[in-house]
Amino acid sequence: MDDKRYLSSLISEGEHQRQDFKYKVTDARKLARSVSAFANTDGGRLLIGVRDDGHLSGVRSEEEIFMMKEAAGAYCSPTVDIAFETFHADGRTIVVATVPKVQEKPVKAVDEDGRRRAYIRIADENIVASPVHLRIWHDEASKRGQLYSHGEAEHQVMAALASGTPLTLGQIVRKSGIGRYKTIAILSRLIRFGLAQLTYYEERFLYTGK
Repeated sequence: MDDKRYLSSLISEGEHQRQDFKYKVTDARKLARSVSAFANTDGGRLLIGVRDDGHLSGVRSEEEIFMMKEAAGAYCSPTVDIAFETFHADGRTIVVATVPKVQEKPVKAVDEDGRRRAYIRIADENIVASPVHLRIWHDEASKRGQLYSHGEAEHQVMAALASGTPLTLGQIVRKSGIGRYKTIAILSRLIRFGLAQLTYYEERFLYTGK
């Protein structure tokens, strides 16, 4: 398959959980968010030199690859190994940057204000990870919570989720009467053991029992 046909096949998929279009790269920090989101979720690829509508704009490949490496190295912690491929179509150069899914999460990106935030990829958006995501990753890395214990605190959280109505973290804290930190730890275990699920709706993370 030649470059043009290959790029057309990728572009026909549109933007989704594992693919993003970038018209051009002007800010390594903003690009680091995409790297963080892909690495913390399912991996993915950035098509650099492609407009949001799928039209080819082209890039200067050396500059874009340098900016991507800076984003992955200087503005992501830990650093992420990105694979780069260059393709040519209609007289334009397109860079495809493939970001792997990492085993040790989270990969955090440095924002414009200097703070480090972890992102996840949901559909075609990069979203700041919730405190529960951070706790899940922490527990998985430290092998904590391998056994599920059901005490009074867990009972209170499960009771709050029992209505079947999706609740925010704050709502669960208020309904259960348990502190925020403890509630986050319990939700992490419930999700890992398949007893609760986390969804994202209207710019909020919501929790329900299963």
